[in-house]
Amino acid sequence: MSHDHQTDIPFAGVPPKFEVIGTVSEAPRVPDGAHAMTVHVVMPPGSPGTPAHRHSGPAYGYVISGAIVFELEGEPERVVRAGETFWEPGGDVIHYQDGNHLADEESSFVVTMFCAPGQPMLTVVPEEELEARKHLRAPRP
Repeated sequence: MSHDHQTDIPFAGVPPKFEVIGTVSEAPRVPDGAHAMTVHVVMPPGSPGTPAHRHSGPAYGYVISGAIVFELEGEPERVVRAGETFWEPGGDVIHYQDGNHLADEESSFVVTMFCAPGQPMLTVVPEEELEARKHLRAPRP
């Protein structure tokens, strides 16, 4: 899908170049009263990342270097490489994986999350709930 975003802003001199590197086709549901938080994550080689968890609101990120394994409930696991984006709706959806896909070098990404008021940025999902919802997880490779 091509996105051509032109602008009529009168720049002095040579204008900056714009390149759309990712879009979200569905409108995110941002919790009322949410605050935005941007985090830079640097993962050591081979890091499995955060245990299965969820966020109270949507998150949108960009891989700066390396590659991460990314898996949301109901979607197959995939590798997101440097220069690519990832998206998750937050709420009830479980984020199963966000580990470093590389065993011999760091990977890093920046993610902006919209956090519901009074709730933590991230909540680890207990084993009992993972077991009860295993039918919602995409088949493993």
